[in-house]
Amino acid sequence: MNSSDHPSAYGYRPHNSGNVYNSAHHYGGNVQKQPWQPTNEETLLSSSVVVERKIFVLTLKENPRGRFLRITEKGGMKQQSIIIPATGLNDFKKLLAEMVAAEPTVAPAKPASPESVQP
Repeated sequence: MNSSDHPSAYGYRPHNSGNVYNSAHHYGGNVQKQPWQPTNEETLLSSSVVVERKIFVLTLKENPRGRFLRITEKGGMKQQSIIIPATGLNDFKKLLAEMVAAEPTVAPAKPASPESVQP
């Protein structure tokens, strides 16, 4: 008996040379994927910064599921994004501050002068 012939906690699952994760019979029947539909997103704030030959675009957005920050890196022909839900922004901010503090080539940020702060 091969190890793949042993029954699992989910019932007998024979070895399948195909992709078992996309196989409908492993999920109990006919599984149909819904077509992708765009979600209405509202842009609340957007800003970008150029670092060497890359452009980083930070966009605060909101959709029916909540608010999130999308960070997009554009460099050459590539574009990659990560999305951070609003519930994780404080943790992300703390982690980023730790990384900046650990980097010796980064000058500490100057506090804003009272004249530059707008009410």
